[in-house]
Amino acid sequence: METAEKSVMVVGVDDSELSFYALEWTLDHFFAPFPDTAPFKLVIVHAKPSPAIAIGLAGPGAIDVFPLVEADLKKIAAGVVEKAHEICSSRSVTDVTVEVVEGDARNTLCESVEKHHASILVVGSHGYGAIKRAVLGSVSDYCAHHAHCTVMIVKKPKIKH
Repeated sequence: METAEKSVMVVGVDDSELSFYALEWTLDHFFAPFPDTAPFKLVIVHAKPSPAIAIGLAGPGAIDVFPLVEADLKKIAAGVVEKAHEICSSRSVTDVTVEVVEGDARNTLCESVEKHHASILVVGSHGYGAIKRAVLGSVSDYCAHHAHCTVMIVKKPKIKH
């Protein structure tokens, strides 16, 4: 008898507490309860901005800082990958693929969905207000409108005092 291939779940992470919360929530609800029979294949994707985008509008001195910015972005990406692996290990989730893809998070997450034929994309919510969201753009909003799969946006509950 042939076994059916698992559906793929892509989880987008960056270096924010809220994206790691989304990963933890996803693992706790879809992977940890099913140690050997998780219903999904897990792919974690970190979008590393290109140095040119990170620097912004390049002026005459940009060429001098380019290598420094690239090194910093690689260091951040390595930290994100390490923390993602630690979170997965702490929940005994070992069958995981972690990828670092250079580019804008909105596009790279939608492209990862296509590449892996994912059925679900999980992203965290930074909870920006309307003005910040308009200026910075919302990755979760973009993905909800453009990803060719179900998009789950995980928000960290606010603590009431």
